[in-house]
Amino acid sequence: MSRQRSRRAELPPAQENIEKLEKVVNDGNYYGAQQMYKSVSARYVSAQRYSEALDILHSGACIQLSHGQVTCGAELALLFVETLGKGKIPYDEEILERLKKIYKSFPRVSLPQNLWDVDDMQQLSENIGSAKTRVEGCSSFLKAAIKWSAEHGANNNGSPELHIMLAEYIFSESPEVDMAKVTYHFVRGNNPKKFASTLVSFLGKCYPGEDDLAIARAVLRYLSSGNLKDANILMEEIKKQTESAEVAFPKTELMQFITYLLQTC
Repeated sequence: MSRQRSRRAELPPAQENIEKLEKVVNDGNYYGAQQMYKSVSARYVSAQRYSEALDILHSGACIQLSHGQVTCGAELALLFVETLGKGKIPYDEEILERLKKIYKSFPRVSLPQNLWDVDDMQQLSENIGSAKTRVEGCSSFLKAAIKWSAEHGANNNGSPELHIMLAEYIFSESPEVDMAKVTYHFVRGNNPKKFASTLVSFLGKCYPGEDDLAIARAVLRYLSSGNLKDANILMEEIKKQTESAEVAFPKTELMQFITYLLQTC
């Protein structure tokens, strides 16, 4: 016990380390800073000074990501979530805001709508590789955060806000969008209007035959989870937004079935 108290006393305030480490990152020594972030935060965790460890890891994740160091930033973001668990930190609005800040720090880079409509194929290949790295890093972070939130105060499916963040990032950053994954997380979220906007955007660029399937999948997902209210809001919003966006609402037998199904339910 006395040895642990000694370790606690030896550690300086976290802000001192944060300032030193930020300078290392700003000087361009990303790898060196990464090792220091991990080792320094581990000492605070070992001394059970979880709040300060979280401050260090949060700062590190955000600054590495702001410098485009996705692999380093995502690793520190995961350690941030891991430390939340070790410290048995409850889910609340303050922690959610800190998770949002990390999420917003992940880079966003537009890819051509038609991936093959470019001249420089080598550059395209590099862009696709970078996009996959970003999506994998952000997805790993948010999935860990969702799991933590489910275990420490959010509902059984995890924080709805975190599900929305993950769905949005997968949709906006993936070279080839997996709408099944996007739908999975939006349905566990709490914003069917935002989901409708995403689906309308997808309708404007998807392959023929994918439009009605995407809408049907979304409605059936809501219904299977017992959420008739959001299923109806989603359909109403899609119809409203397709009119204003001048995107064609699919008029197929599958859509007729979904409409009748909602009326029956």
